[in-house]
Amino acid sequence: MICAGGTGGGVYPALAVHSALKAAHPEVETLWIGGEGGMEAGLVERAGIPFKTIPAAAVHGVDIKSLPGNLSALARGTVAARGILNEFKPDVLFFTGGYVAVPVALAGRKIPSLLYVPDIEPGLALKALARFAKRITLTTEESKQYFSSKADLVVTGYPIREEIARWDKATARKHLGLNTGTMPVVLIFGGSKGARSINLALLEHITTLLEQVEVLHISGELDWPVVQKTRETLSTEQASRYHAYPYLHEDMGAALATADLVVSRAGASVLGEFPQFGIPAILVPYPHAWRYQKINANSLTNRGAALMIEDAKLKSGLYLTIEKLLETPEKLDAMRAAMLTLRMPDAAGKIAAQLCELAGDKHD
Repeated sequence: MICAGGTGGGVYPALAVHSALKAAHPEVETLWIGGEGGMEAGLVERAGIPFKTIPAAAVHGVDIKSLPGNLSALARGTVAARGILNEFKPDVLFFTGGYVAVPVALAGRKIPSLLYVPDIEPGLALKALARFAKRITLTTEESKQYFSSKADLVVTGYPIREEIARWDKATARKHLGLNTGTMPVVLIFGGSKGARSINLALLEHITTLLEQVEVLHISGELDWPVVQKTRETLSTEQASRYHAYPYLHEDMGAALATADLVVSRAGASVLGEFPQFGIPAILVPYPHAWRYQKINANSLTNRGAALMIEDAKLKSGLYLTIEKLLETPEKLDAMRAAMLTLRMPDAAGKIAAQLCELAGDKHD
């Protein structure tokens, strides 16, 4: 199998699918193709998957001065991808998005391919890849409206990594050193690069909030110095209820399992990870990816599983929204129940089964 995809929302789902595929078929060989200088290399290599790079660049939404160079990179990437495919001879291609997948799709258009769409609405790269895919797997039914009725569409849910899904609340709280009292736990997730507006809105009200809840704060690296300075101003009692990290890798599942309420952006992972644990959510779509994240957030809010705050209203709205939810536990219970109804177990296994079916089709 060849897996090709960009950074961001497609990497972790692809890793989850790879794990499910290897668990069912240990003999499967996988090669991951990424872009030169891509940040996914470390994650892929940590998972023990061979990794090769090709030239790649976006051609949609770039200025006219950059377009010739980007088209040249696309051409060079297609030639490089063809060489890799001729050497590796894959039975199936797996795409999760990103412009790096386009030259692989062009070079391997005669090889059966499967496309996974993490967000509800596909981005431009995913729409381009859909033209080459023999089958398209979707996180939700809502995604079907963005594709031709002739497309071979399968709704699988969002693939959750095994190391995330295995956690339960009691084990997670003990592992992360949270207090064993009755205070609810609010998870504030800034993300790997940070979400400054979320972080700053939290820190502005941190002392008041810590009178009511324990806070598990994943700030991202960029704002970590600010978080550390704020933590130094807290009393010993307040600090015991404030659990801050720049980022969590293996323990991200523990953070999700322990949360009674989560505040985060609305990337594709919220469609799978929050339902997995039934976490009521306050979602803040990233303003520079507003359309895609807002559609994800609307999907959860329309089902009563989440509330949405615009980024520009965070400073005044975040604390008030958290406080209101804490004062109405019946609302939190209803949101939790609604979130659990969206859970789709074993999405990774379902996608892995689709890959095996397509690989078998090549030899029929």
